[in-house]
Amino acid sequence: MYTIIDGKKIASEIRKEIASEVALMISEGKKVPHLVAILVGNDGSSETYVANKIKDCAEVGFKSSLVRYDINVDENELLAKIHELNNDPDVDGFIVQLPLPRHISEERIIEAIDPRKDADGFHPVNIGRMVIGLPGYLPATPFGIVELLKRYSVPTKGKNCVVIGRSHIVGRPVSILLSQKGMDATVTVIHSRSENITQLVRSADIIISAIGSPGFVTREMVKPGAVVIDVGTTRVKSNESKSGFRLAGDVDFDNVAPLCSFITPVPGGVGPMTRVSLLQNTLMAARNR
Repeated sequence: MYTIIDGKKIASEIRKEIASEVALMISEGKKVPHLVAILVGNDGSSETYVANKIKDCAEVGFKSSLVRYDINVDENELLAKIHELNNDPDVDGFIVQLPLPRHISEERIIEAIDPRKDADGFHPVNIGRMVIGLPGYLPATPFGIVELLKRYSVPTKGKNCVVIGRSHIVGRPVSILLSQKGMDATVTVIHSRSENITQLVRSADIIISAIGSPGFVTREMVKPGAVVIDVGTTRVKSNESKSGFRLAGDVDFDNVAPLCSFITPVPGGVGPMTRVSLLQNTLMAARNR
C-alpha cells in the first residue's frame, strides 16, 4: 500500500511554525517580515498563484504588497522598481512572478534583485551558495521537495535518484540538494536528449519528474517500492470542472501509485510546498537583517 505525500498538510504545519516565530518577533519589538510580489500582465495561473501567496502571508502574520504592471511594461521601468525595492528598508524579500513577457529578459530581471532579498532563490549568488553548501535562499520548489522527503522520513542516503528535467528552477537545483551531505543520494539527471529513458527511470529508488508533460511517467518506468515526486502542473481540458480545465501531473497517477512506497498527488503535493518555501526564505531574510 502506498503513502500519499500530502503537501497541503505539511505546508499547513510549516505555516503554523512560521506564525509562531513571527508572533515571537513582534513580542520582542522586531519588525514584521514584509514580502512583495511583482506581477506583470494578467496570466490566469500567475494571478491565482500570487493571490495564494498574499493569503499565505496574512495567515502567518507577514506584511505583503502586490505591485502590478501592464503586460507591455518597459523593461527599464521594471528594473527601476526592483532597484527601489532593493533599497527599501521595510522590504525583507520580494519576487518577480515568472514567466515574463518575451520583450523582457528574465535573466536581467533576476540578476537585478538583491540576493539578500531574493525570496525565490533564483539569483546566481544564491544558486552558487547552494552549490557549495553555504547558507542562502534556496529555489522554492526544490526547497519544498527536500522538506517533504525529510518530513515523511523518506530514506535518501545512498539511494538512486533520477531527476527528469534540467531546468534551473527545479531539475538542476534539486539534483544538487539531493546529492549533498545530509541527503547523500546518487543522482542522475535525464532530459529530452537522454537515451534509454525508460530503463534509467526504472532503476530509480526516487523519481522526481519536472518536465511539464502530462502522464509522461508510466507504470513501465517505475520499479516496485519507488518514491515518486511529481512536480508537473499542466492545465489540460476537462469536462469535469467548471473552468473546463484541470491540473495534470507528469505521472500517470492511477497506474503508477499502486507500485510506489510514497507518491505526491497533483494538485496538493509539491505546489503548496513551493508557496511555503517563499515564506521560509522571507523569514530567513527578516532574521538576517
